[in-house]
Amino acid sequence: MTIKVFGYAAHSASTPLVPFHFERRDPRPDDVVINIEYCGVCHSDLHQARNDWGFSTYPIVPGHEIVGRVTATGSQVSKFKIGDLVGIGCMVDSCRTCAPCEAGLEQYCEHGHVGTYASEDLHDHRPTYGGYSQTIVCSQDFVLKVPENLDTKAVPPLLCAGITTWSPLKHWNVTKGSKVAVVGLGGLGHMAIKLAHALGAEVTLFTRSTSKEQDAKALGAHHVVLSTDANQMREVMNKFNVIIDTVPYDHDLKPYISTLALDGTLVLVGYLGDFSANSVPMIMGRKSIAGSVIGGIAETQALLDFCGKHNIVSDIEMIAMQNINHAYERMLKSDVKYRFVIDVKSLAKEQAK
Repeated sequence: MTIKVFGYAAHSASTPLVPFHFERRDPRPDDVVINIEYCGVCHSDLHQARNDWGFSTYPIVPGHEIVGRVTATGSQVSKFKIGDLVGIGCMVDSCRTCAPCEAGLEQYCEHGHVGTYASEDLHDHRPTYGGYSQTIVCSQDFVLKVPENLDTKAVPPLLCAGITTWSPLKHWNVTKGSKVAVVGLGGLGHMAIKLAHALGAEVTLFTRSTSKEQDAKALGAHHVVLSTDANQMREVMNKFNVIIDTVPYDHDLKPYISTLALDGTLVLVGYLGDFSANSVPMIMGRKSIAGSVIGGIAETQALLDFCGKHNIVSDIEMIAMQNINHAYERMLKSDVKYRFVIDVKSLAKEQAK
């Protein structure tokens, strides 16, 4: 037995996403079935749909920022009940036995975690399909509890953009009084500012655009530094304990390394690829360049609990599923503040046609 599902899929790198009928597995004993209400739109959705990374297999149903309610549970499920508000992020499984998995860092699974979409189920070897769809089935161990007090439609980006910035903030011990800088103000950057501010840090935005200052301060930044202004950059030399670099393309890291304090760390969360850096300021200040990706299930639950306590959600623009291809084009132009979220209920109108 399987569950028939309706969603949107990409069938090639050069064609738009279109309506798609497919099947989910019959729930296993540890599975929950979730009626999806909202799904965030991540840049990685676009990259996967268009095979920008060179390993996409089709059809792809994107979406790994999923929020909805439990409609059924398997016989062994103890963590959730029907009606619970829940979320699924970027992972739906992992080996669960390697050292990172046992440490609650499933995103670094030595065998490769199972992505919410465009991956392969470890048990039945079927492709995984994501949240641009009405229903999803997932092991309870990779499902998250969403605080009911939050604005539900603005929660989905917390499950990718939020955890991608939360994990390094916590790992590098950002707390009250820490001096944190954020490079880039987009989906990741706006969450980094909100979370660092809520943790009590003194927050600075590095930007190449003078137009970002008002928005950055409204999000919680205390200072804005124009990275193309040599005088402003000199004024913040040796200042920051942690820099969260969210820029998704190749760029010069050297100016930012000089602004790190002793033992400071520049964390790359947006760019995938080769880079070059001068080791002199690193050696002279015991400074580091590091990388980080999403977060484990326990980390992500801690983020959601923190956001529930501090009433933190993403700044979003709601769209209907039928407008996803237009949203992709706008994403390429950075024409969104700061994350699109799909109202999955809009699929019902499409299905009725």
